[in-house]
Amino acid sequence: MRDTITIPFHGENSLIIASDNSGAIGMKENDFVHVPYEMVAYYSFRVAAMECIAAGGDPISVVLHNFCGNEPWDELVFGIQKGIEELCLKDVSITGSTESNFPLLQSALGLMVLGKKTNGITAELEFHEQLKYAVIGIPLVGNEVIEQLDRVAPLSVFKEVSLLNEMLIWPVGSKGILYEMNQIFPNKKFSQDTIITDLDILKSSGPATCFITVYHHSQEELLKKIAGSYFHSVRVV
Repeated sequence: MRDTITIPFHGENSLIIASDNSGAIGMKENDFVHVPYEMVAYYSFRVAAMECIAAGGDPISVVLHNFCGNEPWDELVFGIQKGIEELCLKDVSITGSTESNFPLLQSALGLMVLGKKTNGITAELEFHEQLKYAVIGIPLVGNEVIEQLDRVAPLSVFKEVSLLNEMLIWPVGSKGILYEMNQIFPNKKFSQDTIITDLDILKSSGPATCFITVYHHSQEELLKKIAGSYFHSVRVV
């Protein structure tokens, strides 16, 4: 099950809704991780946009719920716009609201990405033994995201992979690779002993610093070419 909601409308299309939130990350004194608000919004948008696209949606709007105060608003919007540009998206509107009545001691925000999907286009694959797996990027969380930025799967790579036919993409969140592998196929159960890779499959991937791909053998060379050094093979036994 993906972290999205699909709402059919107008017969031919559906609305895809994806969301993300963050707390205690920002520039307030009591925040646990201190980073610019542009980065906070960028990574929150990243998570929701990746979920939306992985579910087959084309992002059309972003809704920002800002609990960081009035001053960071422009920075937050700039971070979202940066993500939109990296995904080469057009005509994506940004709206939202700020809690300005009461100041919070820690930064917090929520973000939704709305996308449009044409009905009949599926972003799913049925399990069979010949399928192959890879992870693009590596699991990173907290300050690791800043310190190892060169190991975070770029949005541009995610977008290019998402355009390949008959390839499933699945962002990895805070519950880790193994958890997400078990969400992909309802009739297939993976365990730590059955997945062989050089990555920690139990570690949090924070703001979707990596994503899983499921593909056919004939697609592997093209996938490796697109992903480059971000490619990590996953073998299921």
